[in-house]
Amino acid sequence: MQLSKLTLAITAAIGVSLSSQAFAINLYMDVKTKQIYAEPGPRRELLGSFSKDGDVHARKANPESPATAPENTEIAAIREDLELKTNEIKALEEHAKEASEFKVKLDDGIEFKSADGNFKAAINGRMQVDSQTNVVNEVNPAAVNTAVCTPPGCPTNNELGDGAGIRRARLGVEGTFFKDFDYKFEYDFTRGNGTIGAGVTDAYMRWNLNKPFSVKVGAFKEPFSLEEATSNRYISFIERNMVVNAFVDNLNTYKVGVGANYAADRWNLSTSFQTEPVGANPSGSSSSASSINTNGGSNRNNGSGDTGWEVNGRLAGTPWMESKTKFLHVGASGSYINVNNNYQPNGDFNNGGFSFTSATGANVDRTNELNTGQLTSGKLGAAGSRQLNHWTRFGAETALVYGPFSAQAEYIQADLYGTGYNGESMKGYYGYMSYFLTGESRAYKTKTAAWDRLKPNHNFDMKGGWGAWEVVAGYDYLDMTDGVIKGGRADVARFGINWYPNSHVRVMTNLVHALNLNTAQRGFNNADLDMFETRVQLDW
Repeated sequence: MQLSKLTLAITAAIGVSLSSQAFAINLYMDVKTKQIYAEPGPRRELLGSFSKDGDVHARKANPESPATAPENTEIAAIREDLELKTNEIKALEEHAKEASEFKVKLDDGIEFKSADGNFKAAINGRMQVDSQTNVVNEVNPAAVNTAVCTPPGCPTNNELGDGAGIRRARLGVEGTFFKDFDYKFEYDFTRGNGTIGAGVTDAYMRWNLNKPFSVKVGAFKEPFSLEEATSNRYISFIERNMVVNAFVDNLNTYKVGVGANYAADRWNLSTSFQTEPVGANPSGSSSSASSINTNGGSNRNNGSGDTGWEVNGRLAGTPWMESKTKFLHVGASGSYINVNNNYQPNGDFNNGGFSFTSATGANVDRTNELNTGQLTSGKLGAAGSRQLNHWTRFGAETALVYGPFSAQAEYIQADLYGTGYNGESMKGYYGYMSYFLTGESRAYKTKTAAWDRLKPNHNFDMKGGWGAWEVVAGYDYLDMTDGVIKGGRADVARFGINWYPNSHVRVMTNLVHALNLNTAQRGFNNADLDMFETRVQLDW
């Protein structure tokens, strides 16, 4: 309150200095002490009305003179002006106090927000606890590819392991400042096997120039594929399908660059120019997409060469949309990826290049049964050497939602070019159907043209609430064999039951059956694999 009183006093002084030079005031004298007062009181007699005359002189005004009324009018006007200024100061103080207060929102996570809406920060995170039991785990030793290894050196029992583990454990913060700018930073403690920086997923700043158009800079996902654009919190199966893993996710889809997004009411266009991933590759991937120096670090010292780069684009939307529970989604994606190949002074290959890998749907023992191996090899310019210079990627996607029923399918193809390559193609596709037994529909987010958080009609409780129950069934195919590429082929069938007790908890069970496994990987050719997988997920 001391600040408010001081402000009021300064305002009064300013108001007085700006008033007329004919400012008049009544003076009173105490009959006993002879002291002069500006206000009436006991034992005080009116001396008269005095006003400023010139710069330094004052004169006594006749209380009965006609000038008294105008002077009193001026005093009343000054007092009214002071009251108005006082009210304005109080309003400014209240506004400043309101703007400095932050509100905490807990109904959909932990969010801090300023009262004026200019600043917002939310803490996000997720934890996925998985298990895998290999019900059928039979490898045919007679089917081992003898071109890869020679008996008796070939393994006779290369089985997948049972077990449990933390699939993802992420913590991050996201928010806005001055309404038009937002940011996100997220770290996954399960990525990169402890390599510094490898756990970074999203780390970007975005400028929302207007409602539909935005530009962002930093580390973020490549705009490619419906299933990849969908957060792993909202996908229907525990693991993404093989073709998405092989050509997008296993290469570390979080890359550094600049991106632009235009999100209309029913259409979304996303583009990006990005370089290699942040840090090292994620755990579980043997890709060489990130070049490293000779000491194994992920930095660019010791002449380890330039980074690779890529251009991506995705256009997706809903050409038919009767309602939020009845619509058709279609989309297409494309990429051009330039590959860095670094050689030692003697011409030997040093680092860089690319390899493509995929597991057959496993979530704990994610051994890559399908694997092209390093696609750049040999001495530079020597006969028989290969150098992957660039590759292109194309994808088509569609999904249908009709009440509790939904279906989704994608096709992705990758073509390779360079020394020893002439457009060899690797390709794959998947399709699956989903049905909510409790009547919900899959949630769709136009801004990302991907699936969003599901909210059950009735959360699980002990009073008859069942949460949401979903059954899914799908087919998955990947072919990474063409010409000189011998990465293998696989067909997989998948079935699942998902339970959503509430919007932030999900329990998943999957049965994965390998219909056909034809691979150059020793020990897995024609293997018979059946996996039972579970996941308990919490996210906010």
